[in-house]
Amino acid sequence: MSRDHVQPAPSGGIEVPYLELLARDASAEAYEQPVLLTRAEGGPADRIAALEEAKLLALRVRAELEGRRRREAELSALFETAHDLAGLRDLDAVLQAIVQRARSLLGTDVAYLTLNDPGRADTYMRVTEGSVSARFQQLRLGMGEGLGGLVAQTTRPYVTDDYFKDARFQHTLTIDAGVRDEGLVAILGVPLMLGPHVIGVLFAADRRARVFERAQIALLGSFAALAAAAIDAANLLTETRAALAGLERANEIIRDRSAVIERASDVHDRLAELVLRGGGVHDVAAAVSEVLDGTVEFTEADAAPAEALETSRAEGHAVRHGSTWIAAVAAGGELLGALVLRGHPGLDPVDQRTLERAAMVTSLLLLARRSAAEAEQRVRGELLDDLLDARDRDPRLLRERATRLRAELDATHVVLAARLDGPAADAEEEAAARRRLWSAASHLAATRQGLAAARDGGTVLLLPLGTEDSATDLAGRTARQLGTAVHQPVTVGASAPVTDLATHPETVAVAYAEGRRCLDALRLLGRAGDGAAAEDFGFLGLLLAGERDVAGFVDRTVGPVVSYDERRGTDLLRTLDAYFASGMSPARTKGALHVHVNTVAQRLERVGRLLGEDWQTPARALEIQLALRLHRLASPERR
Repeated sequence: MSRDHVQPAPSGGIEVPYLELLARDASAEAYEQPVLLTRAEGGPADRIAALEEAKLLALRVRAELEGRRRREAELSALFETAHDLAGLRDLDAVLQAIVQRARSLLGTDVAYLTLNDPGRADTYMRVTEGSVSARFQQLRLGMGEGLGGLVAQTTRPYVTDDYFKDARFQHTLTIDAGVRDEGLVAILGVPLMLGPHVIGVLFAADRRARVFERAQIALLGSFAALAAAAIDAANLLTETRAALAGLERANEIIRDRSAVIERASDVHDRLAELVLRGGGVHDVAAAVSEVLDGTVEFTEADAAPAEALETSRAEGHAVRHGSTWIAAVAAGGELLGALVLRGHPGLDPVDQRTLERAAMVTSLLLLARRSAAEAEQRVRGELLDDLLDARDRDPRLLRERATRLRAELDATHVVLAARLDGPAADAEEEAAARRRLWSAASHLAATRQGLAAARDGGTVLLLPLGTEDSATDLAGRTARQLGTAVHQPVTVGASAPVTDLATHPETVAVAYAEGRRCLDALRLLGRAGDGAAAEDFGFLGLLLAGERDVAGFVDRTVGPVVSYDERRGTDLLRTLDAYFASGMSPARTKGALHVHVNTVAQRLERVGRLLGEDWQTPARALEIQLALRLHRLASPERR
């Protein structure tokens, strides 16, 4: 029996064969077998449909698991390479490992690395992996020739789907013959940068047409950065050894230099240990602080001196700024922050390189943390999508998924619909702004033990409601927080509080529709960048609310008068009815009630104290009359 063969599941066990397939990591084709077997056996249509649905869900889980394994493998390879770099002894071994890992993770036929030779003014093959052509392995290229020449000139990655049909770069007989001999078709090249200078190119290539994904280009760029760092470290070691060989100074200078090198080695070991045990950016800063005998802090990009930070990012070196040193923390051209060294203005070159290495390790840790955060955001969004779209989810499974995300579905929640209201120059900028909104909403939801997902051109959030909070307070606060995060007005409409979401997930969709109606009302009323719930719109809230809360509206509008009459046995409600029926004329009101006009005045004064001084303004008067009529309709004895 083959490894992927499965027996049909017994009745009532639809998920069993797929759990078994997932457990043993079966091929995608094997997931068709339970359906095919059931059809062949003449199984009922509902069971076949259930198997089809379970198959699709299992394939989604399988794809997610494969994606996570792939991301784990990529991060592991980067960390292993960083560890190799931290303990660099043999440059060839490190470069060979980088090229091997790049080829393995990108799944290409060939990977290779070229370096510039300033002495001969050309470029040569330094390391190849997967190559079978001796001519290709011994290629020397003139400066500016081939795809590598285009990468070196522009200092940017370039991809060609079909090398021989691509006219963007200079073809030569020598290069084309080598590429043809190797049988390459699709080639990706990324630059090896030392500061602003290109010292070589790292390539990944296939012997068939292929489209490289953005994540694969970024991954190869990360390996290129590590390769450049390895070359730089090797050059530094070479320079140090050459300098030591020629030194004939006193023992004191030798001891000083030895102490510096020992300090650099110490920090390399510490950084490698931090990476392996999952330390954070502040752990890196603390370790470097001890070694450099100064204070090292990680700061956000906007908190560091802009000019010094940009210079450090462009040159790839730590830059002195007054009495401090700034080392940019960057990855793939993106500025992630900076390491700032204080209390050590006279920094030794080796210590300067140590600070730079710490910045590079910090960038790797930040990328890893970002990858983990994005994965959690996607999982939170998927759970909220299921609550919004599915009507037949298992409450137990919903609770388990929510618990893993530290969200409590049995608590009271509010569904909020959020949308950007700032102008966008074009579709690309608008899409980027929406991604920023989703990211900010996901971060807010994670910190508040809620959920967030992108939906209908905006974002929907499910947030728990505090005991002393209201839906209005939560909507306003969320609008301010998201607007501050994305630097753009964000309008937020909130639903009424909802409970018991795991058992009744359909209430989430109803609440979301109510939140969207509130959002639309805010925008129509010119209140962009504000937040509100249905209860904030007076009688208009009756139309916006998913559930027509008539009693709540009456209580909010004339509740104090109703309570006063019930406690004191007074007749303020009837006086209000007569007052509005008489065109708000005290003289006509006293005739309708058969009381003195002073009695009417006293009663209306009491109403003003109960409802507020603005109760006779047109807007309030309209709401009060509607509330009186609804109260009368709900109280048969008053008709």
